[in-house]
Amino acid sequence: MPIYKKSPKEDPGNYRPVSLTSVPGKVMEQFILGVLTKHVQDNQGIRPSQHGFMKGRSCLTNLISFYDLVTRLVDEGKAVDVTYLDFNIAFNTVSQP
Repeated sequence: MPIYKKSPKEDPGNYRPVSLTSVPGKVMEQFILGVLTKHVQDNQGIRPSQHGFMKGRSCLTNLISFYDLVTRLVDEGKAVDVTYLDFNIAFNTVSQP
């Protein structure tokens, strides 16, 4: 059922959709999510180095892991090469729908 937000009521963009989900459905979804996540992680479907879309991990934890690896390799006297890529301009050329 759409709920009115603001401005002219004639504009469909001023409404937000709302749907009600049953409590047993929500509980079942959380249970299935937990089982699937554990299964994928235990079977290395998602590597420990994966930080995106993982609970408790973020861009910051990814950066810290990378920094720790590079400093460890440098401390061991190994050569480290790092290449940075900026995809910002590439995404500006893609037409947006």
